[in-house]
Amino acid sequence: MKIGFVSDSLGGLSFDQVLDHAARLGVSGVEVNTGGWSTAPHFDLETMMASAEARKAFRAAFDARGLEIVSLNANGNPTHPTDPKQGDCLKDTIRLAGEMGITTVCTMSGLPAGQRGDQMPNWVVSSWPPETRRILDYQWNEVLIPFWTEIAALARDCGVERIALELHGNQCVYNVPTLLRLREAIGPVIGANLDPSHLFWMGADPLAAADALGAAVYHVHAKDTMLNTRVQATTSLLENGGLTDIPARSWSYITLGFGHDETWWRSFCYRLRMAGYDGWLSIEHEDILLNSLEGLEKSVALLKGVIPVASSDFKLQAI
Repeated sequence: MKIGFVSDSLGGLSFDQVLDHAARLGVSGVEVNTGGWSTAPHFDLETMMASAEARKAFRAAFDARGLEIVSLNANGNPTHPTDPKQGDCLKDTIRLAGEMGITTVCTMSGLPAGQRGDQMPNWVVSSWPPETRRILDYQWNEVLIPFWTEIAALARDCGVERIALELHGNQCVYNVPTLLRLREAIGPVIGANLDPSHLFWMGADPLAAADALGAAVYHVHAKDTMLNTRVQATTSLLENGGLTDIPARSWSYITLGFGHDETWWRSFCYRLRMAGYDGWLSIEHEDILLNSLEGLEKSVALLKGVIPVASSDFKLQAI
């Protein structure tokens, strides 16, 4: 496995500063945000699409520091009912990944409206009342599967081998069963970006998720969550309070090790290895209280202590 981080983790720094810090921290690469919900401060998608020289210079900046481009990340809602730019960002990111020889693209599955003509996405998390079933039928059969059938064909044409969907709230694909459902409908180009932080606040077990997904784990975001049990006791984990009021929330994203200790992260890495995963652990720093660079440094230090790097050389003795 290799350690990297998401470029937005240092969103307040310049592109060169981000890469300089990556080299200083001793990580192997950087995952690059291209748009969607990100302002993409380190990547001008339009310029990159138009200019082979810009693409060459971008890659050269990585090469000069001995770094890899981990993946391109177009996180957003590509099936938003009134914002087609998010879907366009994903399509352009796939086209650009093909031009740059990048075989993995990270994104979200999307969350459509609840029915044709609605203006806002609709996330169904309950099976009652009965209209929830009609919403899900519309979202999956009329929007999601046709959209991803088109995207899979585009990825194939562009040479993008794997699309890693983040199991994220307010998306149709948010847990193991929904990821496997879309993968079965579309094919093996679809896999999981396994981010334990989201599973924590939804009440799932990331260790069990790694086991269940197996070869369908295409990417891993290393991000932690603090579960505020005092608040959770009265509000549950269904939290819609402001992200910045951490004391009032039942959960918050936090620096690695501050929500779950090194023992947990060691178990997570080992379970990923058991499931056959030998790819990237890409740190996504979204801790509001800690300085972004300090939080990233602490996260890198933790992962360096727990991540398996070398291949196993164990052989049974001939007795």
